Amino acid sequence: MDALELSDQAERAVAAGELQRAISLLQQVAALRPDDITNWMKIAAMYRGLGDIATALVSVQRALAVVPLDFTALLMRASLLQRLGDPAAGEAWGHALAQKPADPPAELAPVIAQAESHHTAWVTQREADMKRRLAAAEGHADGDERQRIRRFRDNVLRRTRPYHSEPTHYHFPALPEREFHPRSLFPWLDHLEAATSAITAELEQVMRAERAELVPYVQYEDYLPMDQWRALNRNRDWTAIHLLEKGSVVDANAAHCPQTMALLAQMPQPQISGASPNAMFSLLAPCTAIPPHVGISNTRLVCHLPLIVPDGCWFRVGAETRYWKAGEAFVFDDTIEHEALNPSDQLRVVFIFDIWAPDLTPPEREAVAAVIGLAPAEDGGL
Repeated sequence: MDALELSDQAERAVAAGELQRAISLLQQVAALRPDDITNWMKIAAMYRGLGDIATALVSVQRALAVVPLDFTALLMRASLLQRLGDPAAGEAWGHALAQKPADPPAELAPVIAQAESHHTAWVTQREADMKRRLAAAEGHADGDERQRIRRFRDNVLRRTRPYHSEPTHYHFPALPEREFHPRSLFPWLDHLEAATSAITAELEQVMRAERAELVPYVQYEDYLPMDQWRALNRNRDWTAIHLLEKGSVVDANAAHCPQTMALLAQMPQPQISGASPNAMFSLLAPCTAIPPHVGISNTRLVCHLPLIVPDGCWFRVGAETRYWKAGEAFVFDDTIEHEALNPSDQLRVVFIFDIWAPDLTPPEREAVAAVIGLAPAEDGGL
């Protein structure tokens, strides 16, 4: 008897309420077609119907050995572990939910709701256990250390995930991967923030100037392989007033910003022919999003000093999202995926400039400048 005939007989046995006979027939099918996940799921469902949860679990795990990420099989495994009181059930619900399709079948809605409820309870309990265990370590940690410990906890709980430096052009090895870098590495941030009013006044002055140059932030040739910027290429929803661009002073703008230029002269900016330093006022129009993207080189970091910030404007780097606050600067690695949104009906303006990655030694900076200085003009430098 072939597998199809055996399956037909099994269906008739189920209809007659003969589950043990149906299981026997389906096990014969499994011997002929061991990679048939549907058959293993039927066997698991029948053992579950008979109340033999342990054997049902063995069968559903045979199905997962064939297709390890099958959503329905993962849901059934988690539910069986839950019925057995197995402590692995909480994580199993999480594994199942990680494979939830964008538009799951309606008949699975009650099981999905159960999965979400059980998984949330498990994560909450696990977080409470972790907090108790971490209390001593956090008690004698400084602010930056506590932040990293909490992120470690969130990564373990799958509330966040690791993000890595993925520059489009230049990757220097062995540099730390930090989304937002600790303020303690940049003692000049206090001095920068103290100048917020003066910088804002010069921004207003340059915006009023007739000869000021306001250009789209993103500008590149259409034939270049830079699809991450396609929607914003030459788009005036995101514009910039450059003071320093690819190592050159933009006189039409810089002439109106003497205090800002003097401040920039004190910053540890890269000096790379045709590429850096760079400094600009970044203007994001109302109701405009900057899509997720990464920068060119991990040898530099980027500093933001928010100047004009309507409510609700946010900036995400990796797994951390911050709301810009006027006068509160930060430094981040733009080679880690980041995005931004201005959801308001007003203009948002941030002063932006590049600095050397602080872990680069003088010889390494010299090497970086030598290599990046060879870049063709179309690469846009940094």
